[in-house]
Amino acid sequence: MVQNLSWLNIADNTGIKEAMVIRVLGGSNKKTANIGDIVVCSAKVVTPNSMVKKGQIVKAVIVRTKFGVKRSDGSCVKFDDNAAVVIKEDKTPRGTRVFGVLAREVRDRGYNKIASLAEEIV
Repeated sequence: MVQNLSWLNIADNTGIKEAMVIRVLGGSNKKTANIGDIVVCSAKVVTPNSMVKKGQIVKAVIVRTKFGVKRSDGSCVKFDDNAAVVIKEDKTPRGTRVFGVLAREVRDRGYNKIASLAEEIV
């Protein structure tokens, strides 16, 4: 589960290393987000000469959480970190590469382009 003021690792090559969640999208009273949800983030740690500057506001989709997600077959998938991928307004990834593994729920939510760029889907 990711909530406001949570820090996320960014799992793509946009130049952002870490971002802080400002708002969880998806309802007026939604407090937490899980894998496949969209959040509004502020870039906190960026690489020099990147296309995104420190403090810039971006939208991102969560691809990994420590809390994990329970599946209908009874299994539970958890990861070592909380990570997200920066997206554009049309829900396509802003970067050209996605690092690390992704949960299958990202593809099920309709982010097929992000799933195709991933190294591995669990």
